[in-house]
Amino acid sequence: MENILLLAHTEADGSLGKAGLEALTTALSLGGALTVGLVGAATGAAANQIASCGAARFLAVTGDAAAGTSRWARALPGVAFRLGGRVDTHATGLDLANGAPALTRWFYRQRMEAVLSRTQRPWVVLLDPGCVAPWVGAPGAATVEAVSIEPPATRTTVTGYQAPKADEQTIRPDAKMLLVAGAGWTKKQGDGAVHAAEAEQLILAFLRKAQASLGGSKSVVDLSGEGEAVLHCMTHMNQIGQTGSTPRHAKGLSTCCHGEEPHVVGWRFVNQRRAINLDAGCGWARGKADVLYVADAFEVMRHVNAMLGS
Repeated sequence: MENILLLAHTEADGSLGKAGLEALTTALSLGGALTVGLVGAATGAAANQIASCGAARFLAVTGDAAAGTSRWARALPGVAFRLGGRVDTHATGLDLANGAPALTRWFYRQRMEAVLSRTQRPWVVLLDPGCVAPWVGAPGAATVEAVSIEPPATRTTVTGYQAPKADEQTIRPDAKMLLVAGAGWTKKQGDGAVHAAEAEQLILAFLRKAQASLGGSKSVVDLSGEGEAVLHCMTHMNQIGQTGSTPRHAKGLSTCCHGEEPHVVGWRFVNQRRAINLDAGCGWARGKADVLYVADAFEVMRHVNAMLGS
């Protein structure tokens, strides 16, 4: 039976976030002796949150310089190297196969799914969020063992945390709806003029009213470097596709996109896919969307926003 160490960081409020709870579900499915290691400015609340999960031990490293998910992904491969182990990233599943852990992940622009196993230990696995159901259980009172470490010399000083207002957030991984914008929003419309400012207002209004997340095709996020009209709410952080993120929202609405293959790659794991495009023969009309609305995205989104109200 394998010994399993689950490493997770706490959120700003001290709790264990959805990604951490998903990793806990995966760790428990392996059936080995589980130790939970928590890192954060404060870890007591997170430990109590999952006290009934059945872990044998709870370890904690606390401090203001708490880790975040992106930093986790950069740091843990280095840990595996220093320990003489192996690391696999972007795993979408981890199960038992013939009594040993087997990892599932995608290759070749997410066209091929592979199942991997390793004999080297330690084996560090980084799980992509949104692939399994988060652990749910009753809270309790966990016994936490504090781990004292001597941090290496660093020039970084934590001075505090800043977060955008909720209504200004455009990337919401846990949102039920994903709105994807393409470069068509910034092109000349039926009247021969560009309406990029109105496009941005329509998109942001929908995000606020629906509490949706925003994605973008590569063509729209690259516009800032081409001297063309841009959507100021769109950055490379919003890009989905073979060089961007792979969202897993329950529903998705693609607007003013051309259905190009790189964009479709990042769209494939959205459960319900709808698209708006004036071209009935575009790529989205050929099986890439469940429903295609042949209409003007400006008109459709004005009407949708009006239906959603203030």
